[in-house]
Amino acid sequence: MTYILGLTGGIATGKSTVSRYFSDKGYAVVDADVVARRVVEPGTEGLANIVAHFGTEIIQKDGTLNREKLGAMIFSDAEKRETLNNLLSAQIRRAIMADTETLVNANQPLIVLDIPLLYEAGYETHCDAVMVVYTTEAVQLERLMARNNLTEEEALNRIASQEPIETKKDRADIVIDNNGPLNHTYEQVETWLKNNII
Repeated sequence: MTYILGLTGGIATGKSTVSRYFSDKGYAVVDADVVARRVVEPGTEGLANIVAHFGTEIIQKDGTLNREKLGAMIFSDAEKRETLNNLLSAQIRRAIMADTETLVNANQPLIVLDIPLLYEAGYETHCDAVMVVYTTEAVQLERLMARNNLTEEEALNRIASQEPIETKKDRADIVIDNNGPLNHTYEQVETWLKNNII
């Protein structure tokens, strides 16, 4: 029986670090960011739809999507962000579900659905449980500014584009506290694995 774990968090709370830990341990991970890149590769319907709405200036010379330029455009504009989500959400969902089905059919014991907007997009209904990687909002802001070299205003705009981390924490089945050192984070994940999967 395959266990499907939803994995989410807020931007810069450490979700990707926990996702890598699962992957390094040999567990199957369906990464929504990888899927989202796949559906906007050159020649895809997804990329054509984005260009139709946002213009050719978001395309680089090699024909690929300029993600930084598009990101700057949508993070400061809720309406544009919603337009982008509406353009791609159905394609991303189909691809995530197809990848998950393939892994279930391969009898994987654990499939981790690594989805930043898991709650926002309603993916929790496809999961046996949801794990939220949590930091305080102050730590989240500090890490995001340092990681992406953003001003406080830019970082706050990006954080505000997602459901608040405190809300996600309250909704979670499992909370991984990532405020401290990485080994403490990994210990929490390892404990969950031993109690549920291994």
